[in-house]
Formats: sequence, structure tokens, C-alpha cells
Amino acid sequence: MNCICLNIKSFALSLGITWGLSMIFLGWVAALGWGVSLVELFSSFYVGFSATFIGGIIGGLWGFVLGMIIGAVIAFFYNLFAKVCVKEAKKK
Repeated sequence: MNCICLNIKSFALSLGITWGLSMIFLGWVAALGWGVSLVELFSSFYVGFSATFIGGIIGGLWGFVLGMIIGAVIAFFYNLFAKVCVKEAKKK
């Protein structure tokens, strides 16, 4: 059984970019009237995020940073558990 590990930096960067762009899109779409309640929910912990052009950019920055942190944690634990599974399979 082979161990397939994730590159932590690449996974964190890809999740950060994806989440950041999602927050920008959500902020700009909310400026048109759709998803305003969701933006209000996120703005309770993304300081400065609002349904405006600048608010969308701020939300995108928050999303990028938090997405990178979450992506790094997910990749780290995936790699950790993948190595444990390989070691257990070799024992059998």
C-alpha cells in the first residue's frame, strides 16, 4: 500500500485562493441584493467584510488567510493519517 501525501504548501495555497475568491464573489453579489444575510453572518467574524466592492476585497483577504490556515491543517492531518495507515498495513 503506497502512501500518497499532499504537498502542504500547495494545498494550503489552493484552498486559500478558492476561499478568498469565493468571499470576493459573495461580497460583490450581495451588493446586488443576493445573499445579504450570508454576508452579514460572515461579517460577524470577518472584520470589514460587507456587501460592497471594498468589503468584498476585505472578505477575500480574510478568506485567503483563513483558507490557507485551514488548508495547511487539513493537509497536515491527511499526511499524518496516511502514514499511520501505511505503517499499520505493513505490520499485517
